[in-house]
Parts: sequence; structure tokens; C-alpha cells
Amino acid sequence: MKSVLVVMSLSYIFIGCASETLVPPPTMPDGAEVVRSTHARLSTAGVSTADLETLAHDNAAFGAALYRHSDRGTGNFIYSPVSVSVALAMTYAGAATETASQMATAMHFTLPASRLHPAFNALDSALNSRGEGAHDVSGNAFQLNVINQLWAQRGFAIEAPFLDTLAEHYGTGLLALDFVGATEPSRMAINTWVEDQTNHRIVDLLPQGSITPDTRLVLTNAVYFNASWNAPFDPVATANESFTTLSGSTVTAPFMHNVLDANYVASDSVQIVELPYDGEEVSMLIVMPEDFNSFEATIDADVLAVAASATLHRVTLSLPKFEARSAFSVRSALETLGMPIAFTEQADFSGIDGAHDLSISDVVHQAFIRVDEHGTEAAAATAVIVGVTSVPQPVTLVVDRPFFFVIRDNATDSIIFAGRVIDPTLAAS
Repeated sequence: MKSVLVVMSLSYIFIGCASETLVPPPTMPDGAEVVRSTHARLSTAGVSTADLETLAHDNAAFGAALYRHSDRGTGNFIYSPVSVSVALAMTYAGAATETASQMATAMHFTLPASRLHPAFNALDSALNSRGEGAHDVSGNAFQLNVINQLWAQRGFAIEAPFLDTLAEHYGTGLLALDFVGATEPSRMAINTWVEDQTNHRIVDLLPQGSITPDTRLVLTNAVYFNASWNAPFDPVATANESFTTLSGSTVTAPFMHNVLDANYVASDSVQIVELPYDGEEVSMLIVMPEDFNSFEATIDADVLAVAASATLHRVTLSLPKFEARSAFSVRSALETLGMPIAFTEQADFSGIDGAHDLSISDVVHQAFIRVDEHGTEAAAATAVIVGVTSVPQPVTLVVDRPFFFVIRDNATDSIIFAGRVIDPTLAAS
């Protein structure tokens, strides 16, 4: 029987609130042993702009495909394309032969490994640098943190080149636990670490039974975001209004109101408005299609192409407050997208341990978002807003039916979080 490789992608978005919230420093789980490469993390100076643009486009293509093939349920939905991509990119570093080829196809990786991992390093560095231009407009210190951690069975031999890649491009080594002799304590140790990284907002990420004595590796990625709007909504203006759901029924939800100069564009099929966060390095795009079902079924890497033509308008905006939490397995979607062999006895992750005895058991993903008058829990990249010298044309956008949202990092054009709002009155479960 093959040993089990568990890939866990954790995404957490913490919305702006009245007081500053900081992620506590990582704590060392009891009994964990640190194993690291002797190599230091590499500088990203040599990564070309073209490679970063290619990675952003490939990640967007994967994110759209993952959205189409994921079990989104019937309510609101939130996920982090970049989080899943990073977690699987670390795994891909140990894949070989047909397993690597299938993973590259499913993940839409077009860069060779020699340029792919440096590009992820540059993306990670760029995202973790955000916030220098923020001014703490609502009492919140801007935070965007991307954290990687590998967990392994104590005494399990890891190939040096694999450890080197993790150290040089993902800034992590591994923490060794005893999955064989202390299965449940090991699961609880990982869950406790995850809770620490998310201010105890995500609890019991790995459910009972997910870690077994056959488990050898667990790869984790966490994305934490906390930022205020660049132009906050006035809570006094928030009022209950009607929102029409997909079924045609109406619900009453608290709508926020603002009049602001923002990038806006409308086509025959969709309206898009860009809402920058404090510092204008990260933005949320509100995407309201005319035909939600059709738009959702055909969403692809070019979904944001319309946003590139947005221009500055004086926007009178009505937007419901909303929140969402999603927890789902990515395995079925990945198999459908073209990498079934990674989950079978034929998997080849010999780059990790030098043998052919590893296969992926599951890929677990969780995400949370809440949007209020002060800010949003979501991270994203958006293009820099281009100022114009003429008076912005007025436009009114009332977001009173199902819509999509994207949180985008503007400089790298990377989609950090994305999702949909079917009913803003649904609480995050």
C-alpha cells in the first residue's frame, strides 16, 4: 500500500474591524522536530516580468477551471485560487514522469519548473510586501500574509533537492510529527497551528480520520488578509433593501451606500466596479452579470478582460453586506481537470522521497469572507487606477441580484480570492 500524501490548502480572509487584529507568530507544536534545507531563500531579482505575468494568467486559468468544476453548493461561495495553486506547486516540486505532466496540465502551468518555482517565490514576496502604501484609514493595520508549512512523518527520508526547492522558493522547511505512533495528537497539532495562524477563526480544519498511520506528508498554505476600504462606507447610510435571489424570490438585506470615484465598465453581459483597499495595492472587483447562470457556467481566464477597459466614473453604489464560508475537497475537480494519476497507486512523487510509494489522498480547502462598511476579508490584485483629468461621468450601480467578487493584487494581476454571493442574508456557517 502506498503511503499517503495529504495536501491541505487553507485560505482565511479576516475582514476589517474596529480594532487592529494581528496574526500571532507561529508556535512550535509539542514534539515537532524541525527539518530544513541548508539553503537560504533566494532573491527574486532575477524573475522576469514576463514570467510573473505568465504565472498570473496561468493561475487565473486554473482558478476559473477550479471554480467551474468545484462543488459550490447552493449558497454563497468563497475560495482562494492562489492558495490552492501554491499548495499544489509545492507538491509538484516532488512529482515526476506522467504525474508531473498531468499536474502541469491540470494546474495550467506553462512555465518550466526551473522558472515556475522562482515565479511563485516572486509572487509570494510581492504579496507579503503589500501594505506599505496603506494609511490605516479605519483603524486597521493592512495585512496580507502568505504562509507555507510542510509536515512529515518523523524519520521519513526527504530528498535534498525537494527540501532545497521548498527553502529557496517557498520559504519553508518541514515540521516532523509522529503520524504512525501518535496519529490523533499529530492531527490536533496541525489544527492548533492552523488556528494560531487564523486567530482561531478556522477550527478543526483536518477532521477526525483525515490523518492515518499511512500519512507521510501534509502541505499547508495559509493566506490571511485584513484591510480597510480606501473609501469606507458610512454605517449611518446602511439600510435594509431588497435583493433578488436566483430563484426569483426576494430577501431583505442591509445595503451599504457610497458615492465614490471608481473604475467602472459595463458591457452587454456584465457590469464591473473596482473598489480599492487602503493603499490601493489590492482591490475588490464586484462583477454583476446580466445572466448569472450563463456567466457562471462559462467563466474562464478572460473573465476579467472586460475590467481592463474600466474607466473612472462617479459611482453611486449600493452593495449588500455579505459573508461566506466554504469548505470542500478539491480532489474530484483536480481529477476532472486532468491529474487523476496523482491519487492512484501509479503516482510518481519520487522527487520527494526517492521512491514510488506516495500518492495524494486529498486536497482540502477552506475559505472565509465578510464584507462590511469598514473593509473586507479578501486579498486580490487589481490594476493601478488611472486618474483622468476630465470630470468623471456619473453612473449608478445597485447590486441587488446575485454577483461575483474577485480580490486581486493590482501589480501582479493575481487573483487571491474569488467567489459568488447568491443571498447576502446567509451567514457563514
